[in-house]
Amino acid sequence: MLEIRPNCECCDKDLPPDSTEAMICTYECTFCESCVENMLQNVCPNCGGGFVNRPIRPKEAYREGVSLQHQSASNKRVHTPYSIEELKVFAEKFKHIPPEQR
Repeated sequence: MLEIRPNCECCDKDLPPDSTEAMICTYECTFCESCVENMLQNVCPNCGGGFVNRPIRPKEAYREGVSLQHQSASNKRVHTPYSIEELKVFAEKFKHIPPEQR
């Protein structure tokens, strides 16, 4: 089940469960759209993959037991262990390779 993390791992911006700015990689690393585009250049600093928009879990159960009420979002904030410079250097290595070819 998707974890739905509460913040950008880079700038610590709040990304509530219904945020359209939240982006994730295949390992659910979570960053805001601005950091993905402007700093990370669509390169996850943890796995090297690309990002997609994080799905929004429905607030209401349109099917029994399936909603944000039943599977709540995480409240554990995650922060990247890498410096801004390390993030930029890593992204620079891979940004020219399309995510589907990395």
